[in-house]
Amino acid sequence: MEILRIEHLSKHYGSGENLVKAVDDVSFSVEKGEFLAIIGPSGSGTSTLLHILGGVDRPTAGKVFVDGQEVYAQNDEQLAIFRRRQVGLIYQFYNLIPVLTAEENMTLPVLLDGRKVNQERLEELLDTLGLQDRRRSLPNQLSGGQQQRVSIGRALMNAPAVVLADEPTGNLDSKNSQEIVELLKLSNRRYGQTLIVITHDESIALQADRIIAIEDGKIVRDERVRA
Repeated sequence: MEILRIEHLSKHYGSGENLVKAVDDVSFSVEKGEFLAIIGPSGSGTSTLLHILGGVDRPTAGKVFVDGQEVYAQNDEQLAIFRRRQVGLIYQFYNLIPVLTAEENMTLPVLLDGRKVNQERLEELLDTLGLQDRRRSLPNQLSGGQQQRVSIGRALMNAPAVVLADEPTGNLDSKNSQEIVELLKLSNRRYGQTLIVITHDESIALQADRIIAIEDGKIVRDERVRA
């Protein structure tokens, strides 16, 4: 079952001689529960593409559909709700609120949406992420790996249609990097989450179901790693 589809997507900056085609007529689809790795050198357009998929940055042209809904047919208010409910975003630098505890950071998207926290899901995520004993800790009391676990928990809390991770291990050592990848794979299997990861690390990409390689804003390779 298809969960995400993009059609002839482009994102351009500038004009004339200064025109930059960050994303250039890109089309592909992703199945529900798929783990997709998107790779490419710096400046290739991978992060721009991820931000467009997440409803953060409007495209210049083309369409994005998530669970059958055309994302950019929505107004700004509808788009904000879409981001909170349908997309889980994980960044390299965690983006945690420094005055909130681990638990508060994880539940923030639900509370901002005016909804009640699913306590059972929260407890399950804290257990899965190994954060039960750090739930009351502030971000500056956590290691980098623990902060990224909180970021993953925040992304999963709303049970989004798609989880998008932009270089989620780029700020971690090799041991913590593999632990974070294993947690993302676990969320993919346990919760059936559709997972799209931007990475420069080929060892991470090879753990995905499928790899898309991008250069100069265009897809140059789309191959399945495992059935």
